Amino acid sequence: MLLSEEDIERLENYGYNREEFVCYDKKGFAKLRNNREYCVFYDQQKGCCKVYKYRPLGCRIYPVIYKEGEGTVVDNLCPMKNTVSKRELKKKSVELMKLLHKIDEEAAERRLHMKLSNNLK
Repeated sequence: MLLSEEDIERLENYGYNREEFVCYDKKGFAKLRNNREYCVFYDQQKGCCKVYKYRPLGCRIYPVIYKEGEGTVVDNLCPMKNTVSKRELKKKSVELMKLLHKIDEEAAERRLHMKLSNNLK
C-alpha cells in the first residue's frame, strides 16, 4: 500500500516509528511494510487492523484501486467487492486519483533530494 507523508505523520503521531512501518522503493515511493505477506499493522490472531482508526487513506479507499490500462476499479481480490455501490466507486475514485497525484509529487521530491544529496558527496 502506498503512503503519503500525511499518512506517515499520522501513524508517527499515534506512536509508531517510521522505520517500523515504511519502506521506500527505488523510485522514492513510500509503502507499508509487510510481515510474512501481511501488512505490518494486521493482527493475524485477531484478524483486524491494529491502527484502524489511524489507517492510511489508501486503506480507507480500498477496495477501490487504480489498475493500469483501466483506471479506477474495485479490486476483484477483495471479498467485499460486491458491497461497493456505483456512487461509492465514483466518490472513492476521485479521492484515489487525488491521493495518487499527491504521492507522485512526494516521490518526485524524494528522488530530487536523493539526487542532490548524491551530487554533494
